[in-house]
Amino acid sequence: MAQLFIVIEKKEDWRAFYPSAQVMTVDEYLNLPINESTQTTHVVNLCSSYRYLSKGYYCSLLAEAKGHRVIPDVRAINDISRKSLYSLDLDDLNELIEQSKELSKTALSNEITVNFYFGRAPDPLLKDLGRRIFEIFSFPLLQVKFRKEKTWRFESLKPISLTGLDDQGENIFAESLDSFSHKIWRKNRAPKVYRYDLAILHNPEEKMAPSDSETLQKFITIGKSMGIYCDLLEKKDFSRLLEYDALFIRETTALNHHTYRFAKKAESEGLVVIDDPQSILRCTNKVYLSRLLSSRKIPTPKTMILDKDNEHTLTDAVKNIGFPMVIKIPDGSFSVGVVKAENVEDLTQKTKELFKKSVLLLAQEFLFTEFDWRIGVLNHKPLFACKYFMSKGHWQIYDHSVSDQNNWGQSQTLPIHKVPEKVVKTALKAANIIGNGLYGVDLKEKDGKVFIIEINDNPNIDHECEDAYLGDDLYAKVFDEFLRRLNLRSIGLIG
Repeated sequence: MAQLFIVIEKKEDWRAFYPSAQVMTVDEYLNLPINESTQTTHVVNLCSSYRYLSKGYYCSLLAEAKGHRVIPDVRAINDISRKSLYSLDLDDLNELIEQSKELSKTALSNEITVNFYFGRAPDPLLKDLGRRIFEIFSFPLLQVKFRKEKTWRFESLKPISLTGLDDQGENIFAESLDSFSHKIWRKNRAPKVYRYDLAILHNPEEKMAPSDSETLQKFITIGKSMGIYCDLLEKKDFSRLLEYDALFIRETTALNHHTYRFAKKAESEGLVVIDDPQSILRCTNKVYLSRLLSSRKIPTPKTMILDKDNEHTLTDAVKNIGFPMVIKIPDGSFSVGVVKAENVEDLTQKTKELFKKSVLLLAQEFLFTEFDWRIGVLNHKPLFACKYFMSKGHWQIYDHSVSDQNNWGQSQTLPIHKVPEKVVKTALKAANIIGNGLYGVDLKEKDGKVFIIEINDNPNIDHECEDAYLGDDLYAKVFDEFLRRLNLRSIGLIG
């Protein structure tokens, strides 16, 4: 079970609240002996100042050095000290409040100042906004000023001191701290002691998720049998991330997406994470991936980049690739944003539509095969092998023009030793340039040659499909890798 320390500047700062063994002064905390226990320790830093080299700053700095999970962490303290560092995060939140009607309902003028307590606002109308602010600016006490010109915008934000709260603020703080600490000391689990806690990020509303609900339950069951307690987390649970030792993303990833933010936060806090941010960066943009594969001389179909502002790129593609030609948006998944052009007119029409989504597109040689290979790779080793057959009467494994159950092609799962050696070797060579994570490498085999189509950082693992040959052993192999990395982390080595 996690341990919680609440750190204050001076003992009298806590006089408005009940005494607690969890509360200590910053001097007491800084002089705590280093504990070799693997027990997770959380620290709430409530010092009156976080300025550079103050005791509040050192509290967070040394908490991280001790391996404790602290809010605010040093990165948050440094970022909030300069608007130039947090302005990009404000841009993201400004889009949210532009669409929000809650501020207009709350404000009596064109300016409003709100204190947030662990992301909780005094007015329930601001619940969602407060949660999002706390996800990005994880401070126990934060004062935010909003101003309305044409629309509501952030004016400023700053941490505030516990000693500056009025009676109402003290009550809300106490309730919010209690709620926050209960998330850390969450409900008692089964009597069995689990060595590690793992968060599985998923979206229950995602129609084409990388793992369905039945598969997620398989992960949970097998994880527990191996000493890993697994919890399902959603986008709204960002503030709970630091309760865990590891993060496993089972939701379709993207760079401009909360999955990337989860991965970045997990990595920065020392959690073991699959998919890691670098893998997401390298795999989710097909333009980047194309250049990476080309630079490493890994075989792909003929590929060119189309530029919205350069008509010559279309002409060059027709000349060098020919028809039929496959056109892809850089960040599509599950065949979304992938079309086939049969002639110049078709190419012009289809790229015109796709250029509305991206200024760069990928043009690729069309290679028809009855199936695509998918080789699952984990930490540089093959994990599973599937043949994904094309959807009936279609050139892709998924046909978006069909709304019934016949839109997917069939699949066949094979043992690795029955896959052609050149397919496995090419898949491993491609995956190795991405990293040591979990990947699904898609390949085509034609005329005795093997071509990489793409590398997925978040490959499908579904019950009775990818696990059809290995069964429960597939899930065990994934958790074996988590355990390997977690054990290395526990002795101070990188997994």
